[in-house]
Formats: sequence, C-alpha cells, structure tokens
Amino acid sequence: MHGSRVLVAGSGISGRALIEPLRELGADVTVTDGNQASLDALAASTGAEVTAPEQAAAEIGAFALVVTSPGWRPDAPVLSAAAGAGVAIWGDVEFTWRLDRAQVYGPVRKWLVVTGTNGKTTTTSMLESILRAAGIATVACGNIGLPIVDALRAERPRNDVLAVELSSFQLHWAPSVHPTAGVILNIAEDHLDWHGGMKGYIDAKAQVLTGDVAVLGLDDPVTAGLSRVSTAGRTTGFRLGMPAPGELGVDGDRLVDRAFADDETLALVDEITPPGPAGQMDALAAAALARSIGVAATTVREGLRSYQVGPHRAALVAEVDGVTYIDDSKATNPHAARSSLLAHPRVVWVAGGLLKGASVDELVTEVADRLVGAVLLGRDATQIAQALARHAPQVPVVRVDAGDDAGVSPAPSPESPDAVMARAVRTAASMARPGDTVLLAPAAASLDMFTDYGHRGRSFAQAVAEVAGRSR
Repeated sequence: MHGSRVLVAGSGISGRALIEPLRELGADVTVTDGNQASLDALAASTGAEVTAPEQAAAEIGAFALVVTSPGWRPDAPVLSAAAGAGVAIWGDVEFTWRLDRAQVYGPVRKWLVVTGTNGKTTTTSMLESILRAAGIATVACGNIGLPIVDALRAERPRNDVLAVELSSFQLHWAPSVHPTAGVILNIAEDHLDWHGGMKGYIDAKAQVLTGDVAVLGLDDPVTAGLSRVSTAGRTTGFRLGMPAPGELGVDGDRLVDRAFADDETLALVDEITPPGPAGQMDALAAAALARSIGVAATTVREGLRSYQVGPHRAALVAEVDGVTYIDDSKATNPHAARSSLLAHPRVVWVAGGLLKGASVDELVTEVADRLVGAVLLGRDATQIAQALARHAPQVPVVRVDAGDDAGVSPAPSPESPDAVMARAVRTAASMARPGDTVLLAPAAASLDMFTDYGHRGRSFAQAVAEVAGRSR
C-alpha cells in the first residue's frame, strides 16, 4: 500500500473507518460519494481528499485499488470503470480480512461469521454473549454496526475472537474470507435488485461455507441444500425438531447438541429470549459456532440466559384498551415479517416500505387467516395492497400516504414520516379490538421514509404513546 493511491467508495461508517488504517499503511487516500455534503463534512473532520463519483470514474486509472463500502452495487459507474480498467476492487471486509491475515494488528483472530436473510443480528449478539460468558475477549462487529477494522485495531482488550455479522453485500465483495466457522441461518428473497436475482444472492451467502466449519439452518430447504456446495472441513446444521447424530436441535424442552457431543443440553426452551421458534433457531446457530471452537455446553447456557434481545425486534411497546402493540421494525423483508405475524392469532398489520424486489404473495397467503386489518405506508404499499386483494380479499386495507390530508387546505406542506406513522397507528388502533395485536412488521426496508429501521420503530412507539394518551 505504501505510496499507492487508494480510492474509498463511500463516506459512511464503513468508509470512514478505512481512512486511518490505509494511512497507517502509507496509502494516499481519496474518498468518493454521491452525497456532497457528506464528503465536505468528511474532508473537514479528517483532512481526507474527496472527489465526486463522476470525477473518480474519469480518473480511475490513477488508483491502484478501490475499497468499496458494501452498499455500492457492482454496476455503479465508479466500480464499473475500475473493473474495466483492471483496477482491483476490494470490499471493506476483504480489506480487513487481509489486514488480519497479514497480522498488521497482531496474531490472526478467529472469525465466527453469521449470515442469512433474517436473524443475523440476534444470532451475532447471542454469540457475543456466549463468548463473553466463556471469558473470551470478543466483540460483535460487521453489519451489526461496529466496523470489523475497528474491532481489529482495539487494543484494550484485544479481541481474540470476532463475532461477525455479514450481509450479502459484504460477502459479495469479500472473496478471500474463509472463517473459522460460518453459519447461514436461512435464505429468502431479499436484495434481488442488487444481486440480479436469487442465484447471485445465494452465491454471496455461500462464501461463509469455505472455512473450517460450516453450519446450516436445516429447516430451510434452500439453506439445507447448500451442504452440497460447502467446502468447509466440516459441515453440520441445526433444526427445530429432534436432531440426528451430527446436528443440533430441540428435544422436548431442551436445546441439544449432537454435533459436537453425543447429547449435551445447551439450554432449556423457556430460557431463550426472544421466545418462540425464531429465537430458538438463532440460539442453536449461535451455540453451534461457539461449540465449534470448544466452548462448554454449560457456558453456552449461561451466555444464552444472560442475553437480552435488542430493540425493534418483536419488542412489546404497550397494551392499550386490551390491544397489544408490537414493534418489529427490524422485519425488513417478507421472510422476517412471517415469523412475527405467525406469533399472533389476530393481527392488524402495519407494513410497507422498500420491498427491494421481493414478493409478498406467499407471505400474505400464509397469514391471511389471522389478519383482521392492514395499514400500509411507504413506496411499495401498492404491491402489498395488490397481494392482499389477491389472497386475502376479506381483510380491510387502508393505505396511508404523505399528503392524504391534502384536501384540508389549499397548499398543504408535505407530512413528515413521523406524522404519517402517527396516522397509520391511529388507523390501526381504530381497526383493532381487545385481544388483537397491532404489529409493525413492515416486510420492507425503511429508507424510503425513515433514517433507518430504528427511526421507524421509534416513530411507531411514539405514535402508540399518543394513542395511549388519548385513551387515558
């Protein structure tokens, strides 16, 4: 790297985290991003050279390497120009993996990698809890929020094992990563617009099956089928039912390990948070990764019992007039929304956002008998409404758009996302009866309206608080 010009594509969290490590290696760093305000702020705070994407693409031959943030698509003009000019393109995870393998920040770490369409963050957080219960210096990093390079550079304590959450975007740009152990939880339609279809999406996920141990969610047929492409030294899996020898699973009220032991109890079902099938599967996946590096079953149980679920993941917000309000804003695709919807017998569903090419027809068909109403918002609300009309025509549907109240004044101002959510929750409350659940499980991403899924969840909670206030 010394003396080489390196272009960093992206000025967000992962892009910013690359600047100092590249400088430490002696690289001449330039950052590009389509958001000029973000570039200006970055230049002011770090002194980094910045350039617009158009200029970067025009001068791409001047760079020895492009390190891209995960959100940048392969067909982005800068990356297309780099590929055409023969300039190497690494993702931020690829760059970090190479730093670790080169022992730039000390002896190499063990990478325990979690991917899948849903459950990644919960599983990674459970894994971190288990490893800490074992006295292992660790941190959850990657797609969960902390850049992996920052986890590597931390000195006190030095993280010996990394609990790494990786998205399909990150894995696409990380062909060299071969983790100590990796798990694919499940695979359903998501990010198909980015990957160009299911094959590209599945191929990216399968990168975690190239290390020492591979773990597969066996109840998902697509994931289970990847055993044939795994190149790991050992491939195992987990299921909700009775595990066969060589698997992890559920035996009555016990989570059991028959893969790394003959029949070890990992935890009791009622000790797992969040409760229900999704929480149990995440716990089994986290346990498998920990067991693969020798963590004792009793320690796995301790770590799972001490784990606390994160916000916006099927979180109880309030009960108002006998109606339960649940925030599962993290359900950013149909597969994730399915788990939430199936957990409640009567649901007023608050949904909508960016579907990213996914279909909701199969989801609507499966949950139609428990829907007492649907309130839709966001860019792809029409697609969800059409699926409900086809497969659940008996369900009342209300679409809440910004500006629905436009007729009340000659020149209305655009509504804020929070105002739209407030009207959505009021509408849902009017459709619910005692014993029902008003469930925010959007089945879609949030960025069409909100800063992120956390903002969407907080907006929902605030709207519920307003409903509760009116009730009182």
